Amino acid sequence: MVKQTVYKQTRLEDYTPPEYLVDTTELVFSLNETKTIVQARSRFRRNPAAVSGDNTLRLAGEHIQLLQLRLDGEAIPHSRINLDEHHLAITGVPDSFVVDIKTLIKPEENSALSGLYLSEGMFCTQCEAEGFRRITYFPDRPDILARFSTRIEAERKRFPVLLSNGNLVTRGKLGTDQHFAEWRDPFPKPSYLFALVAGDLVCHKDRYLTCSGRHIDLQIYVQPRNGHKCAHAMASLKKAMQWDESVFGLECDLDQYMIVAVDDFNMGAMENKGLNIFNSKYVLASPESATDQDYLGIEAVIAHEYFHN
Repeated sequence: MVKQTVYKQTRLEDYTPPEYLVDTTELVFSLNETKTIVQARSRFRRNPAAVSGDNTLRLAGEHIQLLQLRLDGEAIPHSRINLDEHHLAITGVPDSFVVDIKTLIKPEENSALSGLYLSEGMFCTQCEAEGFRRITYFPDRPDILARFSTRIEAERKRFPVLLSNGNLVTRGKLGTDQHFAEWRDPFPKPSYLFALVAGDLVCHKDRYLTCSGRHIDLQIYVQPRNGHKCAHAMASLKKAMQWDESVFGLECDLDQYMIVAVDDFNMGAMENKGLNIFNSKYVLASPESATDQDYLGIEAVIAHEYFHN
């Protein structure tokens, strides 16, 4: 007998606003295949639209290990913490505060293709719909928008490319064999649009001049063996950008726009702000192996994900 899954019905009329909002989230990733350390600092404030007045902060978290937890720089008494396999709750929080959380995750063991995982030796994330809770404890719901900044640290030789949402702020060396990159996304977004990629990739580059005269750096990252298969994808991206400007008067609002092609991806593509992650099928094409339908599919999916911006 096959056991059937029973899904809980969700109605709009049952919606309740979150008790707390997040203004900013600062992330630091120390990447390692077996044990990645994530440090998250989030600034919370009470939601004026909240209805209950409850002073308990409730965060989602799955398949992660809590290493450290602080509120406004101070350790929290165990009596105020409730932790289970799906949630972290802190009672008695004020109207505005900062929470520091350190977690340990194991990308090598993550076969769900949700959260942070490995794809052919490359770190990759997929956070839609509820994958961010596999990275750190967070109010992982689409009606909470925060400004994210991300610092990525990894071994320089094996992971020379370190990417995240937004614009690159700085990068440099750490000791003899490590390096880092810091990214800042100036636009508030829900956690399901967070993205991170780290690996040995080659970059197909171009530039786009917007209708207001701004130059946007366009970058498509692929594995070295696929570097010759990006021309149509880049042409499709520029075509979509021009169409959005000519029809709606909307131009790209970041300094750079990136696409990464991943073989192990559980969707066709994902519209993470400024860092779209694609199934390789919808990026790579060459006349020797691709059909007309393949070319049309790439053009359609790249446009679709770009228009999400």
